[in-house]
Amino acid sequence: MSLKEYNYGHCGVFCEMCPTGNQKIATLAMELQKLTQGEYEWAQDSVNFRFEDLTKGLDWLSKVNCPGCHHITEPWCEVLKCRKANTLSSCLLCSDFLKCERTEYHRNRYPFVVEHHARVKEVGLEQHLKEERCKTQRGVQLIDIRSF
Repeated sequence: MSLKEYNYGHCGVFCEMCPTGNQKIATLAMELQKLTQGEYEWAQDSVNFRFEDLTKGLDWLSKVNCPGCHHITEPWCEVLKCRKANTLSSCLLCSDFLKCERTEYHRNRYPFVVEHHARVKEVGLEQHLKEERCKTQRGVQLIDIRSF
């Protein structure tokens, strides 16, 4: 496998664990659209929202797609504004990762990336990504392991 076969962020987050990065939200929204289309108009008077708004929301969620930071052309994230982002496949490969101001947010919001940095030093980036994919396949989700 090559690094291009994985959806991961420069910052050290494995995007395949994210329900937007792995398309789970879009898939579930499309499924819910199918299951509810035309089925609940009879309940319109007994709920505190408009079904039209629910439909719009599900439509929006069904189209949510994170391209991954390796595929965006205009970086909005501070990490991608780093000059090293163009030369390194991941910040986890950078010796400045633990003290870099650009990755401070990620180290606080996703503290596990500090462990990822150490793991990449041990086994290399590609092996680390394989391990993260295995965790994802076992059901680990980003929402379960991040800090708020």
